[in-house]
Amino acid sequence: MSDEVEPGFVRVRLDLAYDGKDFSGWAKQTGRRTVQGEIEDALRTVTRSSRTYDLTVAGRTDAGVHARGQVAHVDLPDDVWAEHADKLLRRMAGRMAPDVRIWRIAEAPAGFNARFSALWRRYAYRVADRPGGVDPLLRGHVLWHDRPLDVDAMNEAAARMVGEHDFAAYCKKREGATTIRTLQKLSWVRDEASGITTATVQADAFCHNMVRALIGAALFVGDGRRPAEWPAQVLAARLRDPGVHVVRPHGLTLEEVAYPADELLAARSKEARNVRTLPGAGGEGCC
Repeated sequence: MSDEVEPGFVRVRLDLAYDGKDFSGWAKQTGRRTVQGEIEDALRTVTRSSRTYDLTVAGRTDAGVHARGQVAHVDLPDDVWAEHADKLLRRMAGRMAPDVRIWRIAEAPAGFNARFSALWRRYAYRVADRPGGVDPLLRGHVLWHDRPLDVDAMNEAAARMVGEHDFAAYCKKREGATTIRTLQKLSWVRDEASGITTATVQADAFCHNMVRALIGAALFVGDGRRPAEWPAQVLAARLRDPGVHVVRPHGLTLEEVAYPADELLAARSKEARNVRTLPGAGGEGCC
């Protein structure tokens, strides 16, 4: 995941989307269908390469999670890029299954790293609480919650969560990795016509299960099982709370990843690798 491209290679940015239903997440796994594996296999085939070129992604989504605005990069040999650049997008579309699409393939600017150069990631989680359930045509992207939701209460709870915090209570802990994140946006909007309530969740980065756990806590507030201050109390405790339910993945979509101006990419990538701590706290590993 270096920002330095090896001599003889060119870094290429891919903007892509996928329906996560039939994928075992982004990261390749032996014997399982994954988004990374699908794209790397197609890339090897269309470039007639004997080796696999590894992808680096902005956000590693879990099994069943969708993406509309995912970003990845891959380092290709100069000669491979020169030969295939003009026709790579169309050939990749012809080789991959229709549940994953690449919208743009272009040489990346200097210092670009799909993961570490990102300023923020924005997710949407969609929930329907109509007694009759979810529109059958949307059921693969919308969670049905079988109790009425109070959106005002959910937004009251959400406002208490925004900012830089240790989200250990809402993350699946990884050894040596920090759970400190800056949650920039967390809000809910109901569309009366469709009956769908959508959460917008934006942060500089997310740890494993963080979005789905935040949504689970909010739903308990929305249906009256918990008070509006409860999610923030759980956050302050910094311990996994058995009362926090991690919701199902199919309601979650990665909508957008943002990057700084080209001249700031390398600096952002370096900054994102720094060890993060809160005032008065000891250091933990990065990212």
